[in-house]
Amino acid sequence: AALEEQQGSAAHLAAAGFEALRNADGEASHDLQHNWDRQDLLERRLRQQIQKERRSLEAGLAVLASIGSTAPFVGLFGTVFGIIHALTAISASGSASIDVVAGPIGEALVTTGIGIAVAVPAVLAYNFFVRRLKLISADLDDFAADFVSLAQRAGFRLKAVATVRKQAIVV
Repeated sequence: AALEEQQGSAAHLAAAGFEALRNADGEASHDLQHNWDRQDLLERRLRQQIQKERRSLEAGLAVLASIGSTAPFVGLFGTVFGIIHALTAISASGSASIDVVAGPIGEALVTTGIGIAVAVPAVLAYNFFVRRLKLISADLDDFAADFVSLAQRAGFRLKAVATVRKQAIVV
């Protein structure tokens, strides 16, 4: 609770949990929105914060997925234009010699290579970040479960949580 200025997903989750406990101590209202027991309030706030952190960590993944899935088709589109250009050059010259065909076919191969060269790193990066997101999400779920357990031992009271935390440090 004393490390609220820390950055990172776990720190944000802890801050949200302590804020939920603080707000539960100050709640005197009995309307439907605030008619929860302390554990439900804490668990709900932690779930909301985990979802917020996941959304933040997922930013940019859609762009990587789009690049990885469309880049080969953009390369293929360039290949089709290169072949059309080669066929046009053949019909204009009346000959299918290497001089007429080499340039447009070479361009077609280059666009295919560029499409693949863009797609492969994008897919690898996407897979890396999705795996990392899954690991961080699992860590946040574990952290939230531990936080609720600690709060439960303290009776979902903020001052008792600080006492339990001090006792845990001493042990």
